[in-house]
Amino acid sequence: MGSVRNVFFESSKGQKEPGQRLKCPFGGFKKTKVAWLVFEMSFLEVSKGQKRFNDDKLMKRGDKMTHLQFNLNLDVLKEAIMTSDLDAVIKSAVVLVLNEFMEKERDDYLKTSPYERAVERRDYRNGYYERELLMSIGNVTLKVPRTRNGEFSTTLFEKYARCDQAFVLSMLEMVINGVSTRKVTNVVEQLCGKNVSKSFVSSLTQKLDPIVNAWAERPLNTTYYPYVFVDAMYIKVREHHKVISKAVYIATAITEKNTREILGLSVDHAESLESWSSFFKQLKSRGLQSPKLVISDAHMGLQKAIQREFIGTAWQRCNVHFKRNIIEKLPKKDTAEIRVMIKRVFEAVTIEDIRKFKDELINKFGTEARFEKALAILDEGFEDTIQYMNFPENIRMHIRSTNSLERLNQEVRRRERVIRIFPNTQSAFRLVGAVLMQYQDTEYSKRKSLMGKNS
Repeated sequence: MGSVRNVFFESSKGQKEPGQRLKCPFGGFKKTKVAWLVFEMSFLEVSKGQKRFNDDKLMKRGDKMTHLQFNLNLDVLKEAIMTSDLDAVIKSAVVLVLNEFMEKERDDYLKTSPYERAVERRDYRNGYYERELLMSIGNVTLKVPRTRNGEFSTTLFEKYARCDQAFVLSMLEMVINGVSTRKVTNVVEQLCGKNVSKSFVSSLTQKLDPIVNAWAERPLNTTYYPYVFVDAMYIKVREHHKVISKAVYIATAITEKNTREILGLSVDHAESLESWSSFFKQLKSRGLQSPKLVISDAHMGLQKAIQREFIGTAWQRCNVHFKRNIIEKLPKKDTAEIRVMIKRVFEAVTIEDIRKFKDELINKFGTEARFEKALAILDEGFEDTIQYMNFPENIRMHIRSTNSLERLNQEVRRRERVIRIFPNTQSAFRLVGAVLMQYQDTEYSKRKSLMGKNS
């Protein structure tokens, strides 16, 4: 039997300054620095991988001193340090710490120490079983304590789990960031020497369901959103053994504090009055109040759904899409002058100038047959395209088009392109929702007010 030594970390009013080493718990044998490094790395691995390493599990707090105690078999660790490479040393240290932590958990569960008689005993020890766990340092084999009635379970990992939680989250993050499942399996094999299947990586994404669903169903009645942007993009989904196109409906908004926020999403069939109305009803059921302005493209079903679901709300036709529709109808040659005048119309600062420049354009080119189609589009959609001019000047550039939503769609498309075909509708909702959540946290939430910014 190797010697067993109690290891204490003590912190009191007389504790050492930050960065100063505490006494090394490994005695006086050689390679002490390596041993200390290994011991620190083992605790780092535990703290990174297991958020449920609660203080009440590890520490007993007092007014003056904090204790953290483990019983470590130092002969085993010493042998590993003296005869093995650093990777094996790290694994040995991690296994020792995790095994001892689980032993302490079982003692706490039973409310007795080994060979101790106590009235409050809940159960009896029943040996151990070996359990492989895939961690970022590789595959490790742990001795998991058991009890007779089988009700005890460790908090280090979930039942039947074969991967460390931190490692699972790392794989999930890779998938969300657009790394294919095939590449994820290759990375895991190179890092850990352990092969995981593509189907296993795909199944891990199901852990996102409750998180994405909670975010997508969060209440919207705590904030008023005066400006709402809506758009749809198409993805391929496998359904009933066929590959079909489905629409992903996305809504964003600008708050009263002039910050951007993603409101929600939905995956449904092709755009129609019914599908858009259903999406708006979903947002309203979460507390969305009728906005002052809805900005979108000119899809007929979408326009009617806005009129039906948001009575009294103005509709702004996307300025960029509208200009593109006009330009597409122009002849290929000799259009430089009319292009300049079209640009001047939409760069005007006041609504009076916009109307004036538009009339000048119509008067000058209205009699030329080759411009008839382009000018007909301009005249038909003009009023819907200048609704943004009825709002404060400092917000106009942010509400005249769906450019901000188009950029968000591009980010979703970049991640979706890796998958190409989703196995089902739920998997599409899961990934797109996770991407939107990440974009909200990393982009929109970090930006301050839009006032004074070109974003």
